[in-house]
Amino acid sequence: MEVKPKAGNVQKAKTKKSFLQRMQGNWDLLLFCLPGIILTIVYHYIPIYGVQIAFRNYKPKLGIWGSQWVGLKNFERFFTSANAWTTISNTLVLSVYSLVASFPVAVILALMLNTLRFKRYRKVIQAVTYAPHFISTIVMCGMLILFLSPRLGVVNTIIKSMGMEAINFMGKSYMWRHIYVWSGIWQSMGWSSVIYFAALAGVSPEYHEAAIVDGATKFQRVLHIDLPFLAPTMTMLLILNCGSILSIGFEKAYALQNDLNIGVSEIISTYVYKVGLINRDVSFSTAIDLFNSVVNSILLVTVNAITARLSENSLW
Repeated sequence: MEVKPKAGNVQKAKTKKSFLQRMQGNWDLLLFCLPGIILTIVYHYIPIYGVQIAFRNYKPKLGIWGSQWVGLKNFERFFTSANAWTTISNTLVLSVYSLVASFPVAVILALMLNTLRFKRYRKVIQAVTYAPHFISTIVMCGMLILFLSPRLGVVNTIIKSMGMEAINFMGKSYMWRHIYVWSGIWQSMGWSSVIYFAALAGVSPEYHEAAIVDGATKFQRVLHIDLPFLAPTMTMLLILNCGSILSIGFEKAYALQNDLNIGVSEIISTYVYKVGLINRDVSFSTAIDLFNSVVNSILLVTVNAITARLSENSLW
């Protein structure tokens, strides 16, 4: 009696056979990917070799292999230091605040631009909101410091003209996080909305036409047509953002940092810079940065697993 193979096994066999065949027939397309693959290997995989510095008492004269192996001593030193939990909590609060505040703004901006009927006004608004993205981070920080200066700043000039005392915004710890987050939203919301605006361009006009015939308002069309189309894109970006929740940009936090606000502005990236480059404690700074990367990886996998269970959208 002849036993027929299952359909699933036949499909897998065909897939395994056809994979190499597809590669052989598309060498020209693979060559286009080759520069990206080489750059990824050189800048992302080869440096993994240096991760062992975190487990050694690294001395430049001795090299990586010649330096003494100390195991988890650098990690213990970090977690028992006075700055450990302060920097971790500051980084976590600032990251979550930035994510919660900035994520909806880009979506709302894309939805508003998509519902705007006048294309000329839409282009003007897009140009105005995209422009801050191209301002250098250091220039942006210089603008903030000048605008909020207690003596010559525009904001304090207006405050003093109203008969009130000048405010040292950069010296107030409770204001620093708001300045950091909302200036970042102003700078990035236009560029972040590009992805959502591109996703909305794929929505068929027939859905809106049918909804209009049924008497749906603009808000109802946004809620029941546009948002469902944006859900997969929003999920992907949310997962990626959660995977880098402890990796806040170093430049802006360091440029806006001073002795008065250091209690809330000292984050992992600025602490690693001070310890690694200024104090030249390479092993200690590598251990801190490795801890940061491990936490980000765990968060990425966790959030991806949660979204995969709650919805059909996930990275893998």
